[in-house]
Amino acid sequence: MIPQNLNLKTNRISLSVSNDLRFGRKTNNLERNLSRPKNAEVSLSAFSFLFSEVLQYSQNRVHGIQDLEKLLNEFGYRVGIRTLELLMWREKNVRRETRVLGILYFINTVVWKTLFGKQADSLEKSTENEDEYMISDNEPLVNKFISVPKELSQLNCGAFIAGIVEAILDGCQFPSRVTAHSVPLDGQPLRTTILIKFDKNVLLREDQMK
Repeated sequence: MIPQNLNLKTNRISLSVSNDLRFGRKTNNLERNLSRPKNAEVSLSAFSFLFSEVLQYSQNRVHGIQDLEKLLNEFGYRVGIRTLELLMWREKNVRRETRVLGILYFINTVVWKTLFGKQADSLEKSTENEDEYMISDNEPLVNKFISVPKELSQLNCGAFIAGIVEAILDGCQFPSRVTAHSVPLDGQPLRTTILIKFDKNVLLREDQMK
């Protein structure tokens, strides 16, 4: 179905969504089984509409791009905490990661597939800083349907994903600072890199385990 643009003010962030939203029988969340359902996919239309509301809610409560990305990061952090809890329940064979590369691979594969239906496009270590790693997505879902006005051209909604990653790392005892950065390439204008900067105690622990 061809997406239809939401009619928002010109200085507002707009998001293209399909009107193909399907609502099923109401179910009490407390009655749902935590195990993986047969059809684990969520309607893209429903996600797009919900994220549009999150963006508009956030935009009305901040005064600049940095504040907006910070708020999106905070929302993502809340999602990340719950995502980790759910994954620990569903993935029966998952083990507690104690090494940096192990937890990064878990996020790059299991977490990305659970949230976005595919593995992240790359996982790299910084050549300049020992404590920095990068996870890149060539077409992040949170940016795919976003139409940003000129005055907010520097905005990267990947801050929401950065918050999710930071929450999962914190929950697994890998404290870090996670930020999102636009790194467009030819043919990949939405490419976003999630920059992970680990706390110094993480690297000290890593050295002791070698």
